[in-house]
Order: sequence, then structure tokens, then C-alpha cells
Amino acid sequence: MIKKTIAFFIIALSFAALQPAAAQDRGSNLVWLKNKQDALRNTDVLNNKGRQIPIVQIAGLSAASVSLDGAHGNDFNAMLNKYAKVDSVSNYPGANKASYDQLNDDLKLYGTVFFQVSSKTTLNQALLNFLQEMVKSKKIVIVYLGKEDRSAFFQSLPAPLIWCKRETAESAQIAAQTIFGGIPFGSQPAIRLQYSVPEDVGINRTNLDSIALIMKEAIAAKAAPGGVVMVVKNGKVIYKEAFGKHTYTGTRAMQTGDIFDMASLTKISATTLEVMRLVEEKRLGLDSPISNYIARTRDMPEKSDIKVKEVMLHQAGFFPFIPFYKNLKPADMSTVQSAQYPTEVADNYFLRANYYKDVMWPEMLQDKILTRGKFVYSDLSMYYMKEIVEKVGGQKMNEYLDTQFYFPLGMQTAGFLPRNRFPKDKIVPTTENDGWFRDMLVQGFVDDPGAAMAGGVSGHAGFFAAANDLAILYQMLLNKGSYGGTKYFEPATVDLFTSGQSQVSRRGLGFDRKDPDQSKGYPSFLATSEVFGHTGYTGTAVWVDPPSQLIYIFLSNRVYPDDKSKALSTLNIRSRVQDVIYRAIAKGN
Repeated sequence: MIKKTIAFFIIALSFAALQPAAAQDRGSNLVWLKNKQDALRNTDVLNNKGRQIPIVQIAGLSAASVSLDGAHGNDFNAMLNKYAKVDSVSNYPGANKASYDQLNDDLKLYGTVFFQVSSKTTLNQALLNFLQEMVKSKKIVIVYLGKEDRSAFFQSLPAPLIWCKRETAESAQIAAQTIFGGIPFGSQPAIRLQYSVPEDVGINRTNLDSIALIMKEAIAAKAAPGGVVMVVKNGKVIYKEAFGKHTYTGTRAMQTGDIFDMASLTKISATTLEVMRLVEEKRLGLDSPISNYIARTRDMPEKSDIKVKEVMLHQAGFFPFIPFYKNLKPADMSTVQSAQYPTEVADNYFLRANYYKDVMWPEMLQDKILTRGKFVYSDLSMYYMKEIVEKVGGQKMNEYLDTQFYFPLGMQTAGFLPRNRFPKDKIVPTTENDGWFRDMLVQGFVDDPGAAMAGGVSGHAGFFAAANDLAILYQMLLNKGSYGGTKYFEPATVDLFTSGQSQVSRRGLGFDRKDPDQSKGYPSFLATSEVFGHTGYTGTAVWVDPPSQLIYIFLSNRVYPDDKSKALSTLNIRSRVQDVIYRAIAKGN
């Protein structure tokens, strides 16, 4: 009895200790929101006759931010970088010709420059001459934070001027979001995500605080060493928090910008996107047989008439997966990279050339069809779809997705083969003891063994991203195919793929949907029947609920150090966090 009383007392103290922090978050949010609204009322966009802002084209953008004695530069630059990679050029030694000449040279490689000025900035002829030269060869935007009207000085420049009369951090953030269309102005609507707080969409921040408790429970139960939760409501990012660490025993804290192995989110964040585009362009037919696109199936009676739609619905009869790693021989692997062993599957671990082409793909082609017409979730379905889209598109799938979707959308981390683009410690590790063929730390190489053996680019796994990039991609789909002033799909295409398309399952084309058995609470007891998304084996999930104008992103590395723990599922962590969000919306502000 004494032990129970002590335990209860400790729990009560722990809960009480959370209350001041929760109240402070709520209070801070309300102050921030008030300051934001005040800043919005006192921000004007001038000299934008050429409609240079909001910036629509992000792919290939080479941009720099320069502080000319500007105010709140860190807030401004951090917000800019949520939309595009913008370098901070800070070597501004003084308001004279020599200084501006040096700055001129330093900006030689940038096509777009954002200049921050304030009431402290010296407005002289040297500055004007410098800006006049800049605007001849570059796109420039001037952001001025200050009460005094200094707009006349910039009037001769054919460049937008964002004048924020409040010299505050909120003003700097609003200016940055205005540049990229996160904040509407004049008759210009918002075209990209906005970054705000729950109270901005009528949610009390304290009603989301139990998310942290659920995540602490998950970490304590060894469901995952850490994770990131993100919530987008009404086009606004209102919640983004990181929990735990990269590993249970390490020191690297999880960060909201960390890159995760998305596992089966690849199916809808990569492969299905290209299928949607090719179907919309009428280059790929959902009712066409796969033999139209994979010539070797034409002499296979049980495969030749399988329709593309059946593959996308996991009704083609393919086996769920093939453990290709079991057939590996010592001669297939090497610790030294060479022309004979080019495919890196982990650090200093390489697979022999053409293993996918010579061994894996032929084995899949010869696989027996056993359950056609029934729903059997199969990774092989998306192996096949990758082969099909590459045949139709005439381009490697990862390269197509980069140029057609990820880069134009402004997704800075999304894509395959992240170790080619990012430092190792920015990528969350997955398996350390896989028990298959690597048995070493896997960090930045795809966790799925088949995808790794296929070279890291597969239709079912291999896609990596940070939370913000997922928010961008799925806001585009929530917008029925448009984002950032660009149309990526017709609304009818998005509706077709994300709605129920099967007579024998809950599935859409590529997308998962809510289970009609309400008792299962999948993906959430409170989600609407129109919700679409997917989960990933590594401990990830993304769900889009159009009636609620809601995007829910859950990222974790539950497979570290191995995949033996099923606590993420048995404790229903992902669904419970999602339920918290719906309840917070229902409770309101």
C-alpha cells in the first residue's frame, strides 16, 4: 500500500510539473499570435507591379539573404529556409562604396537576393548605386523593418519592398513567408504552407500536450528511440515537435529537421506519384495489361493479362515479399567497392554488379500467381510498378521524381540515396542487428533488404525525407494537385487515386484508407471516411483528411536496433497520437 501511494505521489508530481510548461506554451502562443496579427496589419508590399513575389519557381533557385544592418535576421533566414535553400551572406563591413563592391563580388553566384534593412541602415548614394546594379542582373527583394517611412529611397528600384512597421521577430517571419507565398497579401492568396501555432486555427495548445506523454510512453517501452510529430491544419503548420534521441544510448537528440527512412511511404510518396502523372498524360492505362509494358510477361499466361489497376490495389496475386538476401553467396558481397562490386548496401559493404537485373527481377517474374482477385499486400506490386513507370517514362524513377515533383515543390530533403546528398548524422539510423545480411549500423541506406540490394531505389522502399517535406507534398495532394502556384495534377486524378477503388478491400490506388471496421480504429477512431495515406515498416505514417483539412505526420525509427519490438503497434502509438489531434480540434480554442 505504501509503495502504491508513493508511486501515485510521484506520478502526480510528474503530471503537475508539466502544467506550468503547458500553460507557458499556451500563453506564449497567444502572445505570439497577437504579435503576428499586429505585424500583419502593419506590413505592406510595395513596388510589386511585376509580381515578383510570391516567388513561384523554386527549382534551381540560387538565393542569398543579406543583412544591411537588418533586424531579426536569424528569424527571417530560418523562415526562408523552410521554403527553399537560402544562404546567409553576412560579411557586410560598412555603408561605403568599397564595402558594397566587396558584397557585389560575394554575390556573384546568386540569381536572387533578399536584402534586409532597418531603421539603423544608412541610406546613402553608395547603397542606392549598389542596389541599382544588383537589380540589373538579379531578382532582388528588399525587406525593411522599421516605423519610419523610408520607402521613397527605394522607389526608383524595380524591385518589391516589404515594409514591416513593427521591428519584431514576428514581422521578420511574416516577411519571409510573404516572399514565398505562405502569407497572403492584397489580392494574392497563400500558395504555400504557413507556419503558425494551434491557436491560429482555433485549437488550444494544451489540448495537444498529451502527444508528448504518448511519445514518452513509446520511448520508455522501447517502441522507438525517438520520433517527430507534425500537424498541418488549414494549410498551416501548427505543431512540429521532436522527441527522444537517434538511439537509446547515444547523445544525438532527435530534431524536427532530421531525415527518416520512410519505408512503405515510398509507395505513395514516390511510385504512385509517377503513376498518377503518367495516367493523367494517358501514357499509362490503369485497365491496360502489364504485358503492354513488361515484354517478358507476354509469354506468361498467368501474368500477361494482369491489369495495372490490380497491381496498384494489391490484387494481382503476387507473393507479399521474397527474402532475396537468403540466396546471397560470399562471392556476391565485398567490403571494397569496385566495378565488380558497385552497389553499397551499408557502410563499406557492397553487392556485386547487376544483382537486381540478373537475380532479383527474374525471380520476381517467375513468381507464381496464387491469390489474384484477393487483397494481399505485396511489396512485389511496387517492384513491378517501378519497372512499368521507368519503361513508360523512359527515365530512372528517382530522377523523374526529383525533376517533376520534389525540386519544383521545394522539398529540400526528399528523395532516394540520401547519403549522396547529406551528412550521415542528419539521417536517423534504422537497423543495427537486422539478422538478414548486414548486421551493422544502417544509417542513410534503405532499411528494407530488397530495396538495398536493388541499389537503394525501389518502388516499395528507399524514399527518405524530413517532416517538412512530407507536409509540402501532402498539402499539394490535399489541395487537389496544386501547390506554390503550380498545378501538378488535375483534381479528378487526385480524387481517383485517393478514393476507394476496390471491391474487396479498403484501398485506393496505391493509397491506404480508413478501415470500415470502426472497432479497429485504423488509422484513427476519429478520422473521417475520406482519410488517405499510408504507414511504413520503420515506424512512419502520413494521413490526409480532406474534410478536416488536416495532415498528420508521424516519423520514428522503431526498427532500431532491430525490428523485434512491436510496441509501436501493440501500444497503438501512431493512432493514439492521431486521436489526440482530432479531439483537440473538436474541443476548439
